[in-house]
Amino acid sequence: MTLRELGLRRPADVVGVDGKGALAQRLLAMGFLPGTPVEIVHVAPFGDPITVELDGWRVSLRLSEAAALRVEPRNGSPK
Repeated sequence: MTLRELGLRRPADVVGVDGKGALAQRLLAMGFLPGTPVEIVHVAPFGDPITVELDGWRVSLRLSEAAALRVEPRNGSPK
């Protein structure tokens, strides 16, 4: 599943970043590395952007950027 599909307050781990372009490089540089825990903590009123907690800090992403991040929900979270 992608981060875009994850849902609010559902903990997950980053599995990977799709693509090899500038967006993928930027997401990796921001810390979206495989195994890193992530959670969507806020969604803007019209659904875009979202705020993600990542390694103790928060970052806002567009839904198109979140779609490039593959995640696996944590054990115990509903799929």
